[in-house]
Amino acid sequence: MTPSSSFRPAVEGSGAAASSGAGAVARGLSAEPIDMVGMLAGAHHPGAGAVVLFSGEVRDNNRGRPVSYLEYEAYGPLAETMIGEILAEAKSRWSLQTAVAQHRTGVVAVGDTAVVVITASAHRGEAYAANRYIIDRIKHEAPIWKCEHYADGTHEWGNNCNCHAVTGDVSKHIYEGL
Repeated sequence: MTPSSSFRPAVEGSGAAASSGAGAVARGLSAEPIDMVGMLAGAHHPGAGAVVLFSGEVRDNNRGRPVSYLEYEAYGPLAETMIGEILAEAKSRWSLQTAVAQHRTGVVAVGDTAVVVITASAHRGEAYAANRYIIDRIKHEAPIWKCEHYADGTHEWGNNCNCHAVTGDVSKHIYEGL
């Protein structure tokens, strides 16, 4: 598989300024559609027996309300730095060969991809665990804000973190137990 011509770089697990190795890239936010094929093509590694791709898609409803589209805003420099740190931590913790992520900003239509996380490791258990950890931390910690625009013309900011419904504590996130 070769990268597509529209491949947009994502942040790789050795920091936002990564410049070597599989999946090495320069940024983690994109106002343009995410090229999953290109990201996946760049994520393969000869030492990896497992590659896990998570794609967060915009669905047409939330909590019983029809959704027209989402809009994301981010504090770019900090978000990219934080995503790089999260990826680097996961890469070290699970001995990953590859850890990449990219998040959209701007308007994202129903059915489009809002975020992609790809992990590659020697075995599937590590790749799956790390992937879940990365997406949970990006969703809950990176300064990226979501506004849901509903079919009735109303909109609502937030809804990024609902861990308290599971943990019973607004300051404790689901991934902290991993």
